[in-house]
Amino acid sequence: MKPANTAQEPDLLALDQQVCFALAVASRNVIALYRPILEPMGLTHPQYLVMLALWGTSPLTVRELGRLLSLEPATLSPLLKRLEALGLVTRGRHPRDDRALAVDLTGEGRRLREKALEVPPQVIERLGMSIDELQGLHNALTRVIEATRA
Repeated sequence: MKPANTAQEPDLLALDQQVCFALAVASRNVIALYRPILEPMGLTHPQYLVMLALWGTSPLTVRELGRLLSLEPATLSPLLKRLEALGLVTRGRHPRDDRALAVDLTGEGRRLREKALEVPPQVIERLGMSIDELQGLHNALTRVIEATRA
């Protein structure tokens, strides 16, 4: 039994104190929050991330996309096939490197960007956090990502 007035040592194995637990739950919940927002666009969250990358720069090689999204080719390939079946992207030889597979937006894929402009404000509203809070969170998570890659 511990003395009554002694500060207790923190439990290093307490579930609610684990960074990995907080990140896992937050990730699942935030991705679930996107689901009803993206559904009218016909996109899943992973497909949305691919489209975000392509709306930033297009065409991209599969390798470049994988690097940007931190995805392996085996994970990325089915996403690209589905987006191609939806008529949002095309896959073919890269114009500057015939050995590389390029992913480019179709006209429909480019037009979908206009609808996607409605996504961030809805996410911000549903999270109920300020832009400054979200930017701070983003900065902290970016540092976590960089630390795990080091």
